[in-house]
Amino acid sequence: MARTSTNSLLITCTFPLFCAFGMAYQMHSADERVEIATRVAAKPVIELLPAHLRVDMSLVLVPVHVTTPLGVSVTDLKKSNFKIFENNVEQAITHFAKDDAPLSVGFLFDASGSMRNKLHKSSEAAAAFFRTANAEDEFFLIEFNERPRLAIPFTSDSDELYNHIVHTRTMGRTSLLDAIHMGILQMKKAKNSRKAIVIVSDGGDNCSRYSVGQIKNALLESDVQLYAMGIFDLDDSPKKRPPEEVKGPGLLNDLAELSGGRHYPIVDLNELPQISERIGLELRNQYVLGYSPINIERDGKYRKIHLNLAPPEGMPTLRTQYRHGYYAPAP
Repeated sequence: MARTSTNSLLITCTFPLFCAFGMAYQMHSADERVEIATRVAAKPVIELLPAHLRVDMSLVLVPVHVTTPLGVSVTDLKKSNFKIFENNVEQAITHFAKDDAPLSVGFLFDASGSMRNKLHKSSEAAAAFFRTANAEDEFFLIEFNERPRLAIPFTSDSDELYNHIVHTRTMGRTSLLDAIHMGILQMKKAKNSRKAIVIVSDGGDNCSRYSVGQIKNALLESDVQLYAMGIFDLDDSPKKRPPEEVKGPGLLNDLAELSGGRHYPIVDLNELPQISERIGLELRNQYVLGYSPINIERDGKYRKIHLNLAPPEGMPTLRTQYRHGYYAPAP
């Protein structure tokens, strides 16, 4: 996959094969054309397209969630209320949408031993999230404990995921980072341009092969937003909790913010279904801003995104949540 942002989409336009071949074909003599035609008939067509005839055009898509200071979604803004900058250079917004576009969602469910007493509320949270789905959404389910496992590949049947979660058996340790890595790879098969990973977990990582740095890089190179519900016993002294659980909230905060998503720490299990539904609604109440970068260099470098919001007169100061950068395509 080309290096793009969590909130960027690389649209590749390739010249039709017959056009590319036809131009080259006319440059040969009649005898040479007969020889070329003979070779064409003997080879698969795909082999004939030279790599240098590929034309790339980039459209950077930035999902933005706007709320009041109390956290209420604001959904009636116009394109003129937004200004977007890349590396401090203002960009022309050419795409603006605020409809309930279909989503591709990876649900990452912690099935480690410490989740045993939290399964009931966690399954309620899954049900609340799936209630926000529309007919064109698609989902996959990854369970993780000692290692991640793709329990259900992409499907539009959210009931299938819920029924599997209800019958989950818990055991072992927590390979959270490995599960996120698997989720990012699975997202390459997504059919929708808007992609999100939703995590339900009760602790940090203590069993992964991938490092935090590797997962951060993978998120920066993907177009996936990460949302997390971290179930932490924050009332206990840090000395009474394992080190990975002490670091867990910070880890999920960092990963979610990096991707333009959000982490919701859960202290009261009864809050899980409500927060899960809130995440589902947030994903469906986003603006999507798009622009073609003025800088067209394919240098593979990280580019910072900054958004300025001018709310309508009479509105309070609004909060924005969005991805703050992406990697340009590599040479």
